[in-house]
Amino acid sequence: MSPVSPPDFIRLDGGAVSLILDGRGAAPLALYWGPALGSGADGTMLDLLAAREDAPCSPLVAAPLALTPLAGQAFPGRPGLLAHGGGLRWATYTRIVQVRQPDTACVEIDSVDDTNAIALTHHLRLDRHGMLTGWTQLRNDGEGTLDLEWLAAPTLPLPPDIEDWVLFEGRWAGEYRMQTQRRVMGAVVKENRRGRTSHDAYPGILAQGVGAGEQAGEVYGLHLGWSGNHRIHADTLSDGRAYVQMGELFMPGEMRLAAGETYRTPLLYAACSGAGRNGISACFHAHVRDRQEHARVRSKPRPVHYNTWEAVYFGHNPALLLKLVDAAADIGVERFVLDDGWFRGRRNDRAGLGDWFVDEGIYPEGLHPIVQKVRERGMEFGLWVEPEMVNPDSDLYRAHPDWVLGTPPAPQLVFRNQLVLDASRGDVQDYLFTRIDALLREYPISYLKWDMNRDISHPGGADGRAAAHAHVQGLYRLLARLRDAYPGVEIESCSAGGGRADLGVLALTDRVWTSDTNDALDRLHIQRGLSTFLPPELMGSHVGPTDCHITGRRVAMATRVATALFFHMGLEVDLLGLTGAEWSELAAGIVLHKEYRSLLHEGRLLRLDRASNEEAFGVIAPDGSRALFSYTLISEQAGYFPGRLRLAGLDPDALYHVRLVWPASANLKSPLFSVLRGGVSFAGSALVLAGLQLPRLHPQSALVLEVMRISPMIDTPAL
Repeated sequence: MSPVSPPDFIRLDGGAVSLILDGRGAAPLALYWGPALGSGADGTMLDLLAAREDAPCSPLVAAPLALTPLAGQAFPGRPGLLAHGGGLRWATYTRIVQVRQPDTACVEIDSVDDTNAIALTHHLRLDRHGMLTGWTQLRNDGEGTLDLEWLAAPTLPLPPDIEDWVLFEGRWAGEYRMQTQRRVMGAVVKENRRGRTSHDAYPGILAQGVGAGEQAGEVYGLHLGWSGNHRIHADTLSDGRAYVQMGELFMPGEMRLAAGETYRTPLLYAACSGAGRNGISACFHAHVRDRQEHARVRSKPRPVHYNTWEAVYFGHNPALLLKLVDAAADIGVERFVLDDGWFRGRRNDRAGLGDWFVDEGIYPEGLHPIVQKVRERGMEFGLWVEPEMVNPDSDLYRAHPDWVLGTPPAPQLVFRNQLVLDASRGDVQDYLFTRIDALLREYPISYLKWDMNRDISHPGGADGRAAAHAHVQGLYRLLARLRDAYPGVEIESCSAGGGRADLGVLALTDRVWTSDTNDALDRLHIQRGLSTFLPPELMGSHVGPTDCHITGRRVAMATRVATALFFHMGLEVDLLGLTGAEWSELAAGIVLHKEYRSLLHEGRLLRLDRASNEEAFGVIAPDGSRALFSYTLISEQAGYFPGRLRLAGLDPDALYHVRLVWPASANLKSPLFSVLRGGVSFAGSALVLAGLQLPRLHPQSALVLEVMRISPMIDTPAL
């Protein structure tokens, strides 16, 4: 391809963000990514501002920190591309050959290396909220096979004053814990090899400036929309330049491109904020709510769930379930979900997976009596499935043992008594679609809880090659096929809780099960972490039993309700075993959730900076007219008197009416509660700067405040 003269600088603008690319060299690089620049700022000016003098014992001209840093450019950090053809074609050096900029918010840049027969395309777009999305594509233009070991989504530079990296780690029932690491010279690497998004290595990272927190400071946030193995590489070079690379992690030999074949990275999502981590969340939430895939979620209020799992487990009994249906409808539930245990041979977790037929021994009339009762009581019906898994004790496995992923002669790692079907296979996809299609045709199912309860520990296909990438792509194809056939059916991405909760799978699903723990205190931390990237209406949050089945902790009903009602609320409790007081309080909580549901699922979430033994956040309506704030005291205060709760996001020049709306019971004796129950008016500036004096609370207590704007403040003439 003949060389062209690309523009010296390429500028994108969207929301309150600008991106300026330098196209003067052989490879495109991001010269600036950050808060919107005025019209007078151009690339030449930015290049001059970034000019450096020569350093001793260093290259005269530093290797570029390109959108894909390359080995052929002598880049001293991790190259954005690692590939070779039989040990050759590894030192890639591309040059720009074409720039396509259809509008001021989008660009695609083609680059080629004629010698090594490799072509790269970079795609970048800024949306109206300032969200930057991008992908990198590699094409093998040579005659031989190209072995691809690593291709990063577009590499983005970070300002020199970034102080900390924030990563998201955890475990089953303890996901999305934020861990801060001081930025020093060298790389911070987070890898996931579990075959799904994982509980312990979420594909998101924050880069924070000095003193940044939830409410203030310079923060950059990046997320990879991919539901499988991945790598985060956050690096600081010896010359001080910092950058983040994110991409899919390949098993040995997993990605081989024949002549003319291409590979495109998962989509990178990147946001920047001068208003702390809340600014990152505002950008992510607004972007997700704008996505076409979010249309099903926007089309109606998010129905309050009842899930049967922690009420009956595998002990399915139609008579008992019919009583639960009535109880759920009576308390205000809008969607009844029948969890694990309804299909053939499923009396425990050791058998049945793969045999997606209603168990006639439990349900001689099928699920029809349950479904009919659910719908008669005005609720939607949902069903649990785990299509990617199979038990060795199942008719499916006995018929098709070759359908599972494995790496013989290595024995399978025992993991919840189940194996993983190879979803990359067309016959597996066809079987799973046929069985789910049959269920959706026979029953008016409006919701599928799609679970995945184990890692892909042996991701080998029938041909002996690694198949982790192909499995995820097969899953995406299967979900897309079901989407096309049943566009009105909502699908939840559950993976032993929050093991698959990325924006890749959420292009094909409508909700994530945030965690398998319903412990309200654990959930406060879990929900804080995931809400960095996902809006509340996509995060399933349920009121669990009085004694949490995972932690054994007993938490008051009022606190369990307060923890669940801000998100996609549900119940996972034995309704038939509640006391009268518990029933009344839970029913009142559901009424409260429905009253504020549109605000909670359309407003802006603001997490407040508090001490580690407290949790506080709020949601503010798009027009700023009202807000709901939550405060929970997790453990006892250090001092005798509690502190003040300073709110955020309010207009300092407006007058607000503040009212305590939760807990519903009157057993809290502080005089401050009686005052707040009736409601008090405050200036916005007083609420933000001085804050409300908190009442004395027992540990594990929560309260919810309604804040209504009365009117703008009116200046009083001086006397």
